[in-house]
Amino acid sequence: MDTVRKVVLFLSLLLVALFAGVFAYNNPARVSLDIGFARFENVSIVLGFAVFLGIGWLFGLATMGFALLRVVREKRFLGRELKLAEAEVTSLRSLPLHDAD
Repeated sequence: MDTVRKVVLFLSLLLVALFAGVFAYNNPARVSLDIGFARFENVSIVLGFAVFLGIGWLFGLATMGFALLRVVREKRFLGRELKLAEAEVTSLRSLPLHDAD
């Protein structure tokens, strides 16, 4: 199963590289990019696309990382709460019943 996953991953990367090559070949033009605080003149479309794709990917990765950290923190908190609740139940079960008459 691991070999199949590696082959599929390799073929996917090869397909992405092929699409990137076709995109670069079909778009040789140069443009100017204005991103609000800076202006870049004479930048190829492919380079601009790749840079902003990478920036978006990094932003998504950071966002998911923060979400994952929040989930891990919540899991740790709930684990502590569970241990406290189990300890309370154990201590209550060990107490004698007073109204068992």
